[in-house]
Amino acid sequence: MPDYSFEASLGGQVAGIDEAGRGPWAGPVVAAAVVLDLSKLPPEVKAGLDDSKKLRKPVRELLFDHIEARAAHGVGQASVEEIDELNILQATMLAMRRAFANLPEAPQYAIVDGNRDPGLGVPTHCLVGGDASALSIAAASIMAKVTRDRIMERLALEFPGYGWEKNAGYGTRQHRQGLAGNGVTPHHRRSFAPIARLIK
Repeated sequence: MPDYSFEASLGGQVAGIDEAGRGPWAGPVVAAAVVLDLSKLPPEVKAGLDDSKKLRKPVRELLFDHIEARAAHGVGQASVEEIDELNILQATMLAMRRAFANLPEAPQYAIVDGNRDPGLGVPTHCLVGGDASALSIAAASIMAKVTRDRIMERLALEFPGYGWEKNAGYGTRQHRQGLAGNGVTPHHRRSFAPIARLIK
């Protein structure tokens, strides 16, 4: 389970940063930055924070509400157009920089899930698997995933038939069937091979 030991070792304010949505065929990539104050979190919330992918949706939603109410946070995204122009890695870095810039106050340090430094302008530590080891990154992973899932649920109302309300834009069977029957939407990532093949 993630804990706060790495953040505590740095001292000062530390932002945990993570993203959601690098792999889907549709929709933006979303990043979140979270600065935790453990004194403001109920014990059950601290105990519940984990990699968002390991949590059931109702648990993620509840933890999201607690984080939003009790922690400094910023959210950023990069659009489908930016993904196609920059590539998904660089668009992810852009979303992370935007999330960090949207924090109410710049912290002294940042810890980022993964092995790439997005260039935040403060000392930054990259932690592979950080969402499963550092509490603030786990909190950021929850914020990013819930935010992105809600975006895809809204887009699913505009473009039904692709199952985005359930698959969040990943290449599931329902999504592939939607593409076969309805074609490519403005929210599909044209630089991704499965979509590029359809366009050609």
